Amino acid sequence: MFGQTTTTTTTAPPTNERGLEDLDAAALAYAARIEGLPPERRQEARDDLVRFALPFAGRLARRYRGRGEPLEDLEQVARLGLVNAVDRYDPERGSFTAYAAITIVGEIKRHFRDRTWGVHVPRRLRDLILEVGQATAALTSELSRAPSVAELAARLETPEEEILAALESAAGYSPASLNAPVGGESSAEFGDLVGESDNALESVDDRVTVSGLLHRLPWRERRILAMRFYGNQTQAEIAARFGISQMHVSRLLSRALTWLRQAMLADAPPPWQNGVAESETGRNRIALKRTGDRVVVEIGGEIDRDGADQLRRVMLEAVTGRPREVVVDLDGAGGVDAGGIAALMAGRDAAARTGVPLRLTRVQPAVRRSLAAAGLPATVEA
Repeated sequence: MFGQTTTTTTTAPPTNERGLEDLDAAALAYAARIEGLPPERRQEARDDLVRFALPFAGRLARRYRGRGEPLEDLEQVARLGLVNAVDRYDPERGSFTAYAAITIVGEIKRHFRDRTWGVHVPRRLRDLILEVGQATAALTSELSRAPSVAELAARLETPEEEILAALESAAGYSPASLNAPVGGESSAEFGDLVGESDNALESVDDRVTVSGLLHRLPWRERRILAMRFYGNQTQAEIAARFGISQMHVSRLLSRALTWLRQAMLADAPPPWQNGVAESETGRNRIALKRTGDRVVVEIGGEIDRDGADQLRRVMLEAVTGRPREVVVDLDGAGGVDAGGIAALMAGRDAAARTGVPLRLTRVQPAVRRSLAAAGLPATVEA
């Protein structure tokens, strides 16, 4: 009616003799207030009770400060527990204060258990770590010393392996910072002691594979690759060293690198081809020709360890029968490695024992230097 004024009375929150909020009375009033109300009307009453109990939740959160977690986070967790307690509250089951305290403390402990570990630890181990801590405190009081792993295992009726795992995992709760100083007057940090990942490890397999494939190449190609990529010499310098043209060096490098790439990608390395199929020419050509009492040993291609045995046999055969002269024609030899040089020296020694003159003729510059280094320069003719 006109002239009448509607007033709303607000009931002051109940308090006890100590001036603290009486949560039990407020919870009972909340339960009576929402009885019979539709769900959309209950939200206001629920919010009033939560706001009224916030100081209680804050006091419980402050009990756990100083344990490595910010107080603001603990208060948030406590408020979440309070909301859960209000939503699950049943007046017929007893005191709201006791129920809310258990729920809030449980949420805070769950937060410490699940959210504050520096590394991931299985829940079973986290629970065992708590039990080990309690058992350690109890046994230390009883024994007046720190308990052993066997004593902890006997008290908890748990295998020693699990006790050891729990003790090791406990260090994951608050791992040391990598920025912490090592100690003393040193300015070094723990992070400085941690090794870095070695990117070169990824190429170890390739390096080992290439090393094995290089031994399959002829001596000259191996030498040219070493001079170019390990000695950092130019193609012109390599050409001068071998007495060939720079264009020839370029072709040799291209052919060797192409073969290496194909061999790296293949399950079985393809045969080395010196311009034509290996089956047609082979890696080396060694021929023995007799003209009356004169013997000529013609050598072509690359004399490496695979052809050294054949060359040794031919050289020993050449001096058999004591010919008037043995001539070793090296005009077609592109390279002679240590095994080939040893075969030539074996032939020279056999010729000296039988008294047969032996001459090496038409030697390429690169091969001449190798023979000179092996002590054969006196018998070498260009």
